Amino acid sequence: MVLEGNPEVGSPRPSGLRHPGSKGSCVLSSPGEGAQPGEEAIKYGELVSTPLVSKALSNRGQHSISYTLSRSHSVIVEYTHDSDTDMFQIGRSTENMIDFVVTDTSPGGGTGEGPSPQSTISRYACRILCDRRPPYTARIYAAGFDASSNIFLGERAAKWRTPDGLMDGLTTNGVLVMHPAGGFSEDSAPGVWREISVCGNVYTLRDSRSAQQRGKLVENESNVLQDGSLIDLCGATLLWRTPAGLLRAPTLKQLEAQRQEANAARPQCPVGLSTLAFPSPARGRTAPDKQQPWVYVRCGHVHGYHGWGCRRERGPQERECPLCRLVGPYVPLWLGQEAGLCLDPGPPSHAFAPCGHVCSEKTARYWAQTPLPHGTHAFHAACPFCGAWLTGEHGCVRLIFQGPLD
Repeated sequence: MVLEGNPEVGSPRPSGLRHPGSKGSCVLSSPGEGAQPGEEAIKYGELVSTPLVSKALSNRGQHSISYTLSRSHSVIVEYTHDSDTDMFQIGRSTENMIDFVVTDTSPGGGTGEGPSPQSTISRYACRILCDRRPPYTARIYAAGFDASSNIFLGERAAKWRTPDGLMDGLTTNGVLVMHPAGGFSEDSAPGVWREISVCGNVYTLRDSRSAQQRGKLVENESNVLQDGSLIDLCGATLLWRTPAGLLRAPTLKQLEAQRQEANAARPQCPVGLSTLAFPSPARGRTAPDKQQPWVYVRCGHVHGYHGWGCRRERGPQERECPLCRLVGPYVPLWLGQEAGLCLDPGPPSHAFAPCGHVCSEKTARYWAQTPLPHGTHAFHAACPFCGAWLTGEHGCVRLIFQGPLD
């Protein structure tokens, strides 16, 4: 190895880094200061690795998981090729082995200003194995293989031997999964959050997200993804939809028809008597349109925009509803346009508080009752369309429109 130096400050000392090969070690040595030709070099130390470890971890064609038990003891589990499944990897890394790149979710859907906090999503967060034959079962596992086809669980990672003598472990911040009760449909109810291990076993949650002590094994549950399963990667939450489930979901054409139907009813501002209309999705979510409906999220009364009723002593968005006198946030209404997040094709009758995204009643109530992981051990319900934390007693409100007076 040659070290390039600055010629103005003298020549660099040569470095004697050599690879003995069969000995499985690297010797770091260098001629001593003022050494003459032929004199013995000074030996600084030696880096040793076993031939078995070197062979398993350097072979990119061999997938393996390395469990580091101590500085001198590692267990390597090698995986063989399976022609009956396809593997998809998810993580923060933009390297080729990651099929779906995810970034941290910012509440409200924006990127925020100033420097972003350090991401808590792993570069190789998880992997999903899908059967190539019907019913095309998909199973999720914590951790993904890196560019060398390896998964490394360091000395501090939670790891253990199972009763049958095999190794298993958890990633630093964990991969959490929640399967909805009753499927992802009109009758859905939130399930229980579980943690998935590197080998796909299901455990109760740890005391905190990165605790070294694992939860209890849940033997009657599996890592098979269902329609509506939520996958939390400690910074982003993903929704799994099956092809059959998406056939029951509303289409974008249906959502557009609902928008046009709502506008055809000619809702009016009860005070300004102006006609209100939801803007076209093609317009994008920029500044609110002059006909945009606005809502008082505490009571649900829908108005056009106006500048009165401010209660700045309560906050910049606090307004007093002129109809019922309740004071609370006053925000524009936006129709939710991601059909895969909707439980049913019901009419847009409810809005999330405080962001103002509109969807069907059953969709709104489901997401308002679903706690999403946040930080090391907190949970908050959030708007599925923008990620804003929900507030108020119910997290959503029924919209009260006034029809035309004529």
